[in-house]
Amino acid sequence: MKLDISLAPNILFNLGSLPVTNTLFWSFILSVALIVVTLYMRYSLKRIPGRWQSILEILVEEGLNFVESIIGSRKKAKKVFPLVFTMFIFIVFANLLTFIPGQSALSIHTQSGDVAPFRAIMSDYGMVFVLTMISIITAQVVAIITHGPFGYLSKFINLKSPLAFVLGLMDLIGEVAKILSLSFRLFGNIFAGEVLGSVMLFLAPFFIPLPFALLGLITAIIQAFVFSLLTLIFISMASEMEKKEEQSQRECMV
Repeated sequence: MKLDISLAPNILFNLGSLPVTNTLFWSFILSVALIVVTLYMRYSLKRIPGRWQSILEILVEEGLNFVESIIGSRKKAKKVFPLVFTMFIFIVFANLLTFIPGQSALSIHTQSGDVAPFRAIMSDYGMVFVLTMISIITAQVVAIITHGPFGYLSKFINLKSPLAFVLGLMDLIGEVAKILSLSFRLFGNIFAGEVLGSVMLFLAPFFIPLPFALLGLITAIIQAFVFSLLTLIFISMASEMEKKEEQSQRECMV
């Protein structure tokens, strides 16, 4: 018996020139399942809610209140909440899919050999990178809308003084660093958890892997929350200057 650990996802089949990996395949299946469930819940809402609808409404309302507590405005929270909540739901279910029993025992035969059809979606850095870019680009768009194109660029290109120029470059480096820190945090934790679980299951396939599986389950939920929370914080920081400018203008008027 051989333990196969690969950083890159396995290719299941090809659609023309497009290779379909196990992570891409399951991300598509998960997306379709979440869309179907969401539409079903949307059109089965009742004026007098039942037990499950009440639980769902409480979760959504508390989630919206949490977003408002971070971003500081109910109006902004309603705009940001769908993105942040969708990211959390997608990532947490993508992570929880790996805990379906019996996955490691399955394999399919392909042109490149026997490959595992199941793999943690977030252990594919390409998938995590796409989600990270959605988060970062959204924050940059919010910053441009809030401060205007020239106000946004002046944050990074400031020629008023040598110190201001250096600080601008540091801000630019900080924006690039956000991509690395946000993506590698999620990817690293999920990939490491998958490798650790595989190794423990290979060495001791009975009771010893259970504590590591529980730790991986907790990590899967926490990392989904952390990724969504950081996305929310980045968007909130992008509109922070607006509050500071308004406050300085009021102080000048006084």
